[in-house]
Amino acid sequence: MRILLVEDDTMIGDSVRSALKHEGFAVDWVRDGRAAQATLATERFDLVLLDLGLPQVSGLDVLRVLRTQKDATPVIIVTARDDLASRVAGLDAGADDYLVKPFEFEELTARMRAVIRRHVGRAEPAIEVGPVTLDPTTRTVTVDGEPVILSAREYAVLEAMMLRPGAILSRAQLEDRLYGWGEEIESNAISVYVHQLRRKLGDDFIHTVRGVGYYVGKPRAGR
Repeated sequence: MRILLVEDDTMIGDSVRSALKHEGFAVDWVRDGRAAQATLATERFDLVLLDLGLPQVSGLDVLRVLRTQKDATPVIIVTARDDLASRVAGLDAGADDYLVKPFEFEELTARMRAVIRRHVGRAEPAIEVGPVTLDPTTRTVTVDGEPVILSAREYAVLEAMMLRPGAILSRAQLEDRLYGWGEEIESNAISVYVHQLRRKLGDDFIHTVRGVGYYVGKPRAGR
């Protein structure tokens, strides 16, 4: 899952980015509102963590412009502003959630999972595709009820596909969910992770469309 972190405090930004990367998220980090706007205009993210008190352009203005452009990318405001007026303004501007600093990392990731569930139209935390069940809450995977141990990046590739069953994801789309800016992308990384997942989940669980990408579940009509 690819996250855009918009945070001008170096200590907080570095801490959040490191913790999220440890959990298998691909995290890109910008430190001011203008950079956030430029990034969101050219790249796609699964979720944005947005501070309000940003240099150059406020976080609230970043959010307002995003929604004015009909961009539905999920946004969680993460800010030290805990007054009622700020919370109301942020939610009314289109934020999907509002988290006040300081916070526990476990609460942040729980809110991220809840926002993503709502965004993709799921009520239940667990995702089931055929015999495979993935639970983002515990980051566990089972096949026919039996637990399977995955690395953080194997999990990230599997989650990307299971969140959109039947949709073909290209190699580049999957790489986006594994690597942040400045990280070296191994040329055959996705092929390696898909091979490892097939070995653990079953050879016929992940399907390949040669020259296009990979998918799980039944293919969507018109692909």
